[in-house]
Amino acid sequence: MSPVLIDELASSLAWWDRTRDLQKRFAEQNLPGHEALAQRFLQLVEEILGFPRHLSQHVGGFVITEGPISQLVPVENASMPERTVIQWDKEDIEALGLMKVDVLALGMLSAIRKCLESMDSYGAAITCLQDIPEGDTATYDMLCRGDSIGVFQVESRAQMSMLPRLRPRCYYDLVIQVAIVRPGPIQGNMVHPYLRRRASPDMVSYPSPDIKDVLKSTLGIPIFQEQAIKLAMVAAGFSGGEADQLRRAMASWGKNGNLIKFERKLVDGMLERGYSEDFAHRLFEQIKGFGGYGFPESHSASFALLAYVSAWFKCHHPAAFYCALLNSQPMGFYSPSQLVQDARRHNITVRPVDVMHSYWDHSLELPSGPITAAEQPALRLGLRIIKGLSQTAAERIAAARHGQEFANLEELVHRAQLDAGDREALANANALVAFSGNRYQAHWQILGFEPARPLLDNSLLDRPLLEPPLSEGPCAIDTTRDKNISDKNQVIGNNKSIRTSNGKLPETVQLPIPSTIDNMLADYRATGLTLGRHPMALLRGHAAFKHCKRQEDLIHLNNHRFVRVAGLVTGRQRPGSASGVVFLTLEDETGNINVIVWKDLQQRYRQALLASKLLLVKGIMECKNEVIHVIAGELVDHSEALETLCIKSRDFH
Repeated sequence: MSPVLIDELASSLAWWDRTRDLQKRFAEQNLPGHEALAQRFLQLVEEILGFPRHLSQHVGGFVITEGPISQLVPVENASMPERTVIQWDKEDIEALGLMKVDVLALGMLSAIRKCLESMDSYGAAITCLQDIPEGDTATYDMLCRGDSIGVFQVESRAQMSMLPRLRPRCYYDLVIQVAIVRPGPIQGNMVHPYLRRRASPDMVSYPSPDIKDVLKSTLGIPIFQEQAIKLAMVAAGFSGGEADQLRRAMASWGKNGNLIKFERKLVDGMLERGYSEDFAHRLFEQIKGFGGYGFPESHSASFALLAYVSAWFKCHHPAAFYCALLNSQPMGFYSPSQLVQDARRHNITVRPVDVMHSYWDHSLELPSGPITAAEQPALRLGLRIIKGLSQTAAERIAAARHGQEFANLEELVHRAQLDAGDREALANANALVAFSGNRYQAHWQILGFEPARPLLDNSLLDRPLLEPPLSEGPCAIDTTRDKNISDKNQVIGNNKSIRTSNGKLPETVQLPIPSTIDNMLADYRATGLTLGRHPMALLRGHAAFKHCKRQEDLIHLNNHRFVRVAGLVTGRQRPGSASGVVFLTLEDETGNINVIVWKDLQQRYRQALLASKLLLVKGIMECKNEVIHVIAGELVDHSEALETLCIKSRDFH
């Protein structure tokens, strides 16, 4: 099989496809003997299923042994310096009875530290986590609206849909919020019963006082792993050792099915203690759900603390919050483009990347007056988002600018020692606008620089590095600094790779200003985001989108009405706990639109579902608890309108 065919198969198949889907793809390629070829290909693929795709390490995993671990298992160097890995996985270590300690490494911890540092730059009263007030009403109001993009653990689509339904008002509500949107509680049918009891407390009941002691904090529904273990002990008579075996079986349920052997003992134990058989079987099904993945309460409590802290930052110091998130990428659920758009929707001024103001990292630019909720610092985009520009070059720009701004492009190039690749990357990102006015003019101006010719280096000592300018235009430079030979030796010695053609840049040629669309496309190509008009705003006049509603329009429509929506596809999800449903996220100029694609529709619009960048959806809008979804009835791929726009969606993560 040709590599081209394999690439086509890889792009046309989804992870949930089955054997018949693979055979259908082979048939569509019109390959001779496609049935036999597909069968052979499938056989080879199945042989390598389960093989490690790559060697990796737990970033905070430690194995503790009495003697040198190399006496037990081969140790090899990891790709990161000063890191090593062993050839066993966690199941091997547990089987051998070795002690393993996992230290959880979270990108949000880095973001919180950077947020505190940014706040310190403008004298905020909060200097550490202990300074953050508990139970802040405004923070919980924000969470109840589902306004949680960037907030730790509650920023996913499922969590954002749950927030307005669960409506957390205190810390322990967040503990439950973090734990309940997990495969275990969902598959164990715990979510809806809990929400119903939370909405109607009179529905809460307990079969016995012992069970009430275990489940009172979660309204009679087992949500945490510890509760499932305690229930087995108080309701079915499990000993401590048996309960620990049940815990281990829950952890390995999806792998070897050890959990099923506990069903009879659990049911019989509950029947002996007077519980109904229906209640016993329901409890076991919930315990099976924890095998899919459930949270310990202690784990959820730790995560809920970080969720509250990050939510408080977003609510009260949004500029510092978004700046910290952007400086901590890659992390979280959203791209820098989506974070920037959310920041602007929260009235944060975002300023473009600019060699006259930007550092490597994103930074805050303080207002003239005091920092208030209405007057937040502006967010200046950093040079780090420019594709093709190294951190070293960016730091040279910031260092050269320190204490003295660049008078013109020549000064920037010479003082920051920028090579052709650096100059091209800056021009592509429109970061030279202070000197050129627009990116087209910047590209023209950087063509005036030539690589050094070593044979001419000595001759240059006898004349100025650059001839005096003919005018006082934007490219004029000050040559008075070249006062003596020693000064010229220093300048030339530091910049041997950079010269200008004929000693000056051409100033007479003025290229046309790029159009709004050209700027937008160039922004996405160079930085992955734009501060100009959103692509959908530019396409609203297109006939295909004439009747499409924007995200902000949906809240004003009647429930269960037919709508058309369109947007960039920024996310595709098909959770294992969702019975085959695909969730799409479309982004337009006003926000994100949630789309549900039922299983029977997926095959009919397969290509549009899997490959589209710009999607038009016709369907029924549903609104419940201020959470809006569009139930798709038809998917139309309009990616041709964006065929030159490099936008990637977050697919099935």
